[in-house]
Amino acid sequence: MHTVAVLALDGVIAFDLSTPLEVFARTRLPDGRAPYRVLVCAPADEVDAGAFTLRAPFGLEALAEADTIILPGCADPTVPVPPEALDALRAAAARGTRIASICAGAFVLAATGLLDGLRATTHWLGAARLAALHPEVEVDPDVLYVDNGQFLTSAGAAAGLDLCLHMIRRDHGSAVAADAARLSVMPLEREGGQAQFIVHDQPPNPDGATLEPLLRWMEENAGRELTVGAIAAHAGLSTRTLNRRFREQTATTPVQWLHRARVRQAQYLLETTAYSVDRIATQVGFGSPTAFRDRFKRQVGTSPHAYRRAFQGSPGAQRI
Repeated sequence: MHTVAVLALDGVIAFDLSTPLEVFARTRLPDGRAPYRVLVCAPADEVDAGAFTLRAPFGLEALAEADTIILPGCADPTVPVPPEALDALRAAAARGTRIASICAGAFVLAATGLLDGLRATTHWLGAARLAALHPEVEVDPDVLYVDNGQFLTSAGAAAGLDLCLHMIRRDHGSAVAADAARLSVMPLEREGGQAQFIVHDQPPNPDGATLEPLLRWMEENAGRELTVGAIAAHAGLSTRTLNRRFREQTATTPVQWLHRARVRQAQYLLETTAYSVDRIATQVGFGSPTAFRDRFKRQVGTSPHAYRRAFQGSPGAQRI
């Protein structure tokens, strides 16, 4: 079983702490087994969590047995991290342990030196301070999360959920991650490169989540040939208004969103069926197998065949 250790330091943000506890602990494999064991550890017997005091059941020694370590943010990210915690994190990294930060937890991870020379993110409000304190880190304030392989960082609040779901998808495929997303009442469609919703000097004036019914319709009809004009007509909008609302509410375009939805459906079919790649390309709405392969590799980082080898589940997958 994969052990996830969540490190609680003084000033820990309760939301950041609870996110990995809930997401990983509730995840289930198709046969009902729990793939993760979740531990909360701390360098002291009691941790100040602001509105309450936390008694962690494990000390820093738990980091030595973890496969993944999660670093929640702290209310004041500039407070020095206990040296013993930094040493334990560096030792875990040397063993190959995956380490991920949520929100201002990037300050803790950066303090270890493990992010030096790497791209990272944090909540947009703290990005400039992170860059100033750790100039060796390439801070990107515009994304939801950054995956460097062993070290991962996420932006604020809900982006921590995105990152946890991304790690579950990496570990067990999109079907398991989709189930975990439903339990968290979260969409699985948000990509790491999607822009954070940053407050600008002249902010846009979105209409709220008015695209939600349209997004569901697009997901359900992704296998059809959908043009921007057809999508706009279904929504009763001009193409210009449609594009503007997509930018405001999803930080992407209708075509990019549709491509991502089609690739997600393709991932599910690659994991759960033995359909040929050409058949999947047609079924999810790509005009040609070549276009599908190119788009799949750009979005997922590997080919459909390689993805299937890595993530296809039981031998009982439907074969047609």
